[in-house]
Amino acid sequence: MLLTDWLHSRRVRYLLGGTALLFAVFALLRGAFLIGFADFDAMGGIDRERIVEAVGIGLRFDLRLAILMMLPVALLAFLPRANLVRCGLVRGLSRLYLGLAILFVLLVYVLDFGHYDYLGLRINSTILRFLGNKDISAGMLWQSYPVLQITAGWLAASVLVLWAAIRLERRLLDRPARVRPTISRAAVGAFALAILTLLGLIGRLTSINPSNPVPLRWSDAFVSGNSAVGALGLNPVIFIYDTIRTPQETFDRAQVAKHYELMTRYLGVTQPDPEKLNVTRHIGPQPHRLQFQRTPNVVFVMLESLGASRVGSFGNPLNPTPNLDAIARDGWLFRNFHVPVSGTAKTVWASITGIPDAARAESATRNPFISNQHTVINALKEHRKVYAIGGSAGWANMNALIQSSIDGIELVEEGAWKSPNDDVWGISDLNLFRESSALLKDDAKKRPFFAYIQTAGNHRPYTIPADNEDFEIRKPSLQEVQDASFQDVDQYNAVRLLDHNIGRLMEIAKRDGWFDNTIFVLFGDHNGRISRLPFMPPAFEQLNLESTHVPAVIYAPKLLKPRVFEEAASLVDLLPTVAGLLGVEYRNGALGRDVQLPAPEGERAVHVILREGAFPLIGAVTRNFLVQMNHDGSHATMHDLASKTPTDNVADAHPEEFARLAALARGLHETSRFMMYDNRRAAQ
Repeated sequence: MLLTDWLHSRRVRYLLGGTALLFAVFALLRGAFLIGFADFDAMGGIDRERIVEAVGIGLRFDLRLAILMMLPVALLAFLPRANLVRCGLVRGLSRLYLGLAILFVLLVYVLDFGHYDYLGLRINSTILRFLGNKDISAGMLWQSYPVLQITAGWLAASVLVLWAAIRLERRLLDRPARVRPTISRAAVGAFALAILTLLGLIGRLTSINPSNPVPLRWSDAFVSGNSAVGALGLNPVIFIYDTIRTPQETFDRAQVAKHYELMTRYLGVTQPDPEKLNVTRHIGPQPHRLQFQRTPNVVFVMLESLGASRVGSFGNPLNPTPNLDAIARDGWLFRNFHVPVSGTAKTVWASITGIPDAARAESATRNPFISNQHTVINALKEHRKVYAIGGSAGWANMNALIQSSIDGIELVEEGAWKSPNDDVWGISDLNLFRESSALLKDDAKKRPFFAYIQTAGNHRPYTIPADNEDFEIRKPSLQEVQDASFQDVDQYNAVRLLDHNIGRLMEIAKRDGWFDNTIFVLFGDHNGRISRLPFMPPAFEQLNLESTHVPAVIYAPKLLKPRVFEEAASLVDLLPTVAGLLGVEYRNGALGRDVQLPAPEGERAVHVILREGAFPLIGAVTRNFLVQMNHDGSHATMHDLASKTPTDNVADAHPEEFARLAALARGLHETSRFMMYDNRRAAQ
């Protein structure tokens, strides 16, 4: 029969077989992801049908990738004379292409597995940010993972797949022809292959509009609203392509203008200008400023990868942070504190500028056009200013932001310390605290100082230095630490070591004579990937809020009485709050606000970005609710943070609050993107 004869074509069978082979490989890799990496604990409360649906979407993406990889082979197969059947050179070219393509695609899968294992996010275009710090990235990988074994496995798997493809090629292309080729058979075969290819690429069999056949998109994987479920429906190669090819806008002026009136009330802008979109405020000394004879020092301590779930004060059952817990009891503890978006460079940006890093391709610190920012730090005119980091501040171009934005800053980094490096991140946190105090203590008798100390020990490879002042490694079972939100015992001990060193920092400050007159501001920069959180409300795990929910304490026992803040607060609020305590006058063109001032919106709401990349998921968080939506405002939902089923959309039950927070979420995001450019300083 003419309609089925084309199926006997050697080249058609080879193309179908090659596509099936690659699809089978990708399906196996999807199975490996499900077994080894998928975060099923974060999917609690999600219907099983939704999970199965996400996996099915992922398999359709896998088929699309298999088809795309075979398209160049199809071109070589159907060349008029020199083709895969007749020409050895063309066949060799096909094998070379397949070999390189298989190597590349399997490498992306390896990187994707590692990326998700560490960050809980599928790989996307933001992976390119690590290429700007190749040496540090390579060092971290080498010290954290069995790189040689992984490389050997990647190469062996690539060779095995290529061998299978070559064997399939020989078996199907080298056999005698079963039907005589004719123009009619070729036409039917070409038409059939084109239809099958088109359907495979579209990824749908129903709801296809012939005039505008919208293909399956990455967003289809996130229909459940749960990031862990959405991760099951992505293909890493296709998702990288989707995120890279999306244009990266600076900001949408029309959207900023649309939300301008709302945001001027939120920010307390006294002289709004809808034409110029002015968001700058001049803040004078506050009635709640501290009374002191000598201006206090200010020390910001960034606690690497420390989420709230890892801290005893927030219910961690292993009590890994006794020093931080004691500081929290005697200081100002923020129980609902969020970084705007997960990531060390993004935390450095937000803490210095007061603006969420809403960049969609790379961290804002990597953008040379916006590195020169206004910062409240410059209002501390009496203070000596020091930024201390044990490794290189060149990571993610953080040094550009630090040195371009902070007047008179002394950036002390790798190479300037006396202590030897312990790993890829430089000297140990303990030595960083020791040497920072030695740098500051004598001068502190003459003038106050502002110091920003960036720790790094609680980060892979989780090095335990030999010089650790009697820190004792504990070895609970893997099950115990995983039930307490840690990935493994090494991470558990790294958190304990960080806490141990914070205790030593306070002892060093007392010994060196600058403790009593210092305001310490301690905050986590983001959380590492979590596994289980049975001791915390389900919302943090199921809504991915745990990645932004971090501990924050302002600690000055000689100057401040203990206090607990239950309302939502943000990383961007820290500098304005400290400026309010010191009673300084400052310029503020950013999103941060003094937490001691009443919030114009009523209950405080803060901005979060729960999914990064070209298609961010944004939100507004209060003490009781999260409203989240796609960056364009679509698919907005509202969630009760105290509910046992937090993924339920409760917008209909709280229509007024939903409307308030939905407008704020969009306004905060669009205004943040605008501020990143509007807050730039004039060239110095």
